[in-house]
Amino acid sequence: MRPTTLRRSCAVLATVTTLTLAATACGGTSKNDVKNEGGSNVSAGKADPNAATKKGLTVAFLPKQVNNPYFTTADKGGEKAVKELGSTYKETGPSSATDTSGQVSYVNTLTQQQVDAIAVSAQDPGALCTALKQAMKNDIKVVTYDSDTKPDCRNAFISQASTEDLGRTQVQLLAEQIGYKGEIAILSAAQTATNQNAWIEFMKEELKDPKYKDMKLVEVAYGNDDAQQSFQQTQGLLQEHPRLAGIISPTTVGIKAAAQYLSGSKYKGKVKLTGLGTPNDMRSYVENGTVDAFELWDPAKLGELAARTAVALKSGQITGKEGETFTAGAMGTYTIGKDGVISLGKPTVFDKKNIGQFDF
Repeated sequence: MRPTTLRRSCAVLATVTTLTLAATACGGTSKNDVKNEGGSNVSAGKADPNAATKKGLTVAFLPKQVNNPYFTTADKGGEKAVKELGSTYKETGPSSATDTSGQVSYVNTLTQQQVDAIAVSAQDPGALCTALKQAMKNDIKVVTYDSDTKPDCRNAFISQASTEDLGRTQVQLLAEQIGYKGEIAILSAAQTATNQNAWIEFMKEELKDPKYKDMKLVEVAYGNDDAQQSFQQTQGLLQEHPRLAGIISPTTVGIKAAAQYLSGSKYKGKVKLTGLGTPNDMRSYVENGTVDAFELWDPAKLGELAARTAVALKSGQITGKEGETFTAGAMGTYTIGKDGVISLGKPTVFDKKNIGQFDF
């Protein structure tokens, strides 16, 4: 969400967060090619769902950005699960959400340290592949969460919800708020963010439905998951599109910054805002009428599922193959989908009626 005075690109999207959020970027090497190279989202051997859960493992979490409220919440969920499972948790990562080369160096370091599993939220779909494949060659299980890399570069991906559901429901939420009429814009994170880009593609698909014939997407802007840049991008969108009826921001940093701008402007209550946010960030804006409704998943549960999946992989209970099932503690039983994708569940919609029931 790069500031405004900078040029805003209208393209396809980017990263999520002060909370941020998840999608699959497929393509590239085939499974057979990867198998020959020693990497694949399907591990060698057969899953044994009755295998004992290994203890004493070291599970490392590598978020897009440390000290980011969204990833802090997610990783705490992972930490809790790792400790409950009798293993050791560690977190490491870049301080900038756009430091893709930094993520590569962290993966290489974790591989050298011979950790047992890595849970990573990828900043770029392809940049980490070589490093992650090397980790898998060293018998390190790789789980992506929130934002995916290519399927052949990890064992499993924990999706916040169905990529399609997240993309389409954000359009549906905004359409209801603006009466299915008017110009709309998207305020994304970074242009390379796999989850953001995948959601945006489904937003565009949803908008093709005839019921949205009176709605027009006029721009996709990027705030790079930076509060100031996102604030400025919101200001720029409203200046460039004076008839704008609504904004979708599929990133927690972006939606909060946009709400902050709208709440102190003449557009409050007139230009609708929805997207992905956290209840604690958005509560005041819902209560003062700036935002009607938005959605998200529980990031702590996302981190917990990533941790439990990593341990299940290392224990041999699953390999990452489609159709395998495993029990993730009190979270219940999950089934692995196509390309090793595991969906956390449906997103939750937050509004005045229920936002007071949540604290994250």
